Amino acid sequence: MKISTRGRYSLRMMIDLAQHYNDGFVALKDISARQNISKKYLEQIIPFLNRNNLLNASKGHMGGYRLAKPPRDITVREILESAEGSLTPVSCMDNSPNLCKNCGDCLTLPIYEGLYEVINNYLSGITLEDIIEKAAAEFIYTI
Repeated sequence: MKISTRGRYSLRMMIDLAQHYNDGFVALKDISARQNISKKYLEQIIPFLNRNNLLNASKGHMGGYRLAKPPRDITVREILESAEGSLTPVSCMDNSPNLCKNCGDCLTLPIYEGLYEVINNYLSGITLEDIIEKAAAEFIYTI
């Protein structure tokens, strides 16, 4: 599995919004400047993040974006699935039930199913709050 630029930038954007969760709505231009990601690219990411209702938007002078849920309630898995679509390691696993005509006899399918389970469990176990807390702890440790 390879995470695309959209997936990586989506995660960075969501981490930035988590870091500024208590600041209200955050302008894209501010996220863009802090993350060194073009505002235009961030605008393209937003519809993907809205697939799972991860963002709230506000228009107008003090408008911008904010997390739809607290950082402790948003997992890396949710973000990457929104950005990437499926996280399955092989395309035949994209449908449930598996529509591949060879799935009943496929000796490799259990390997991919196990990999998918490990990926899902790992990414489901990391929240935006976990990322921020770890970064803060490492910063304090280095001082």
